Amino acid sequence: MLTFLIRCLVLGFLVVGFQRGPALAADDPAVLAQRVIARQIQAFLSDDAETAYSFASPAIRGLFPDKDRFFAMVRKSYQPVYRPGNFAFGRSRVIEDGAAVFQEVLIQGPDGMDWSAVYEMLRQPDGTYKINGVQMFKNTASQGI
Repeated sequence: MLTFLIRCLVLGFLVVGFQRGPALAADDPAVLAQRVIARQIQAFLSDDAETAYSFASPAIRGLFPDKDRFFAMVRKSYQPVYRPGNFAFGRSRVIEDGAAVFQEVLIQGPDGMDWSAVYEMLRQPDGTYKINGVQMFKNTASQGI
């Protein structure tokens, strides 16, 4: 009887732990930033300028006041981000309790060259993250953050 009770308690703790784990991860600033980056890359792959532009921070929108100028800039200067062969998330650094996130993205460009991109993500007043800039490093191993 005691063994059965112990098993039930252990199982109960595991179930509660598994239920709480994903909820905590969903609120993680790095996870939220990664979702925004992935959605913007998907928008680039779909040639959806409006959606891609929606993830740009107010500062970037100030530099590129419409989606067409923004999209043209990305197409010209950030070809690996615009048309990645594939990409994976590397390291992330969360600053000031999530006010900013620096996220490394390992990208294979359309020409097969490998790149590291470091995204600067800023939390907005509504709690969402917007992309405030991307630094590209050609043919490198992880740059660290």
